[in-house]
Amino acid sequence: QVQLVESGGGLVQAGGSLRLSCRVSGGTFKNYVMGWFRQAPGKEREYVAAVSWSGSTSGYTDSVKGRFIISRDNTNNTVYLQMNNLKSEDAAVYYCAGGPLVGGTWTRERDYDYWGQGTQVTVSS
Repeated sequence: QVQLVESGGGLVQAGGSLRLSCRVSGGTFKNYVMGWFRQAPGKEREYVAAVSWSGSTSGYTDSVKGRFIISRDNTNNTVYLQMNNLKSEDAAVYYCAGGPLVGGTWTRERDYDYWGQGTQVTVSS
């Protein structure tokens, strides 16, 4: 059974930084594309960022480019999301997702097989 557990969320002032972590157990982490999605109140869940199995390739939604960095540690089965210069519109529950994504699309929720429970990020102005 594959489990994803996020941590690192919390309350931060606008302009501040947070680093989210997602540890994966029970699967073959090094073979998974890993992604981060988020869902704000009253909105649909949206893609934030993803990283290839090797960590050599990453992608971001336009609104976080230049501010967020996704990375992974295949030794410790963990993926990270470094969030800098946080804005009020970044406030959401952040979800970690993963899977082989064979023939899949990084930005599409349904292509991910495994999901974490989410971690809350609150940004105060």
